[in-house]
Amino acid sequence: MRVLVIGAAGMVGRKLTEQLVRSGKVGEQAIEQLTLVDVIEPARPEGLAVELRAADLSDAGVAEELIAGRPDLIFHLAAIVSGEAEADFEKGYRINLDGTRALLEAIRLAGAGGGYCPRVVFTSSIAVFGMPFPDVIGDEQMLTPLTSYGVQKAICELLLADYSRRGFLDGVGIRLPTIVVRPGKPNKAASGFFSGILREPLNGQEAVLPVDESVRHWFASPRSAVGFLLHAATMDTAALGNRRSLNMPGVSATVAEEIAALQRVAGDEAVALIRREPDPTVAGMVSGWARNFDPQRAKALGFRAENSFDEIVQVFIEDEMGGRPKLG
Repeated sequence: MRVLVIGAAGMVGRKLTEQLVRSGKVGEQAIEQLTLVDVIEPARPEGLAVELRAADLSDAGVAEELIAGRPDLIFHLAAIVSGEAEADFEKGYRINLDGTRALLEAIRLAGAGGGYCPRVVFTSSIAVFGMPFPDVIGDEQMLTPLTSYGVQKAICELLLADYSRRGFLDGVGIRLPTIVVRPGKPNKAASGFFSGILREPLNGQEAVLPVDESVRHWFASPRSAVGFLLHAATMDTAALGNRRSLNMPGVSATVAEEIAALQRVAGDEAVALIRREPDPTVAGMVSGWARNFDPQRAKALGFRAENSFDEIVQVFIEDEMGGRPKLG
């Protein structure tokens, strides 16, 4: 199997790559060729021969070059995040929409003679939903995004479904919850504080909380995100029909419940490192975000995530901290 990962230098891309290299296969199929692409050259993993490329998918000719080797499986993770897409309108549409369209078109043209129809796993987002919506969003909820990022993801979902319906590719869109706890440094996502108020205190550092503790949101761990991707790569897509995008499982929790989970793990000393500093811009964006889901389709198709926020925190401690926080 030939595997292409676009957006391989991002956090989820790196973790997906680690899993691919560790197992050497996807499902029961051995990986014969693994190509990693991002705007900066991804780090070279140990244990499996890979091709590394620094390229911007939205640049002319790049998508065609990536598809020239006819990868059997394509993970399309490349995007700029919510806050940056809102701040830079043109960049958001160029990267998040134009790059995706270029990829789908390159696949269509490569298969024009028949015999090429790769599996494409696309990372969408719960940002495709905007107010008004019910407290618990089901699988029949209409897409009503209220941010440029959400609009870009929603358009890409429609393209993925249409290109799949026409038989150009075999697409699966996974609407990721907000992924916490993200390791490393904060990015420009408006949701970054959800990780920061856990990650920094667990490492003995101060964190800023820009919203009220009553804010509720939908979460999953990086470990679950990788699991979603790999399951989407191997599942029987016949069960999807023409509805190619799915709400992923996760955990609904308030900021206060996040902090309570932190306290149970690392004590009052960690909680004391959270500094309340209201930010009306961030609070305004967050107020229109989805809070809870009932992802029956995804669960019936075998997707799994954590069952509590304590589990999410524990995953971070196990995967990023050697099993033990610096505090607590």
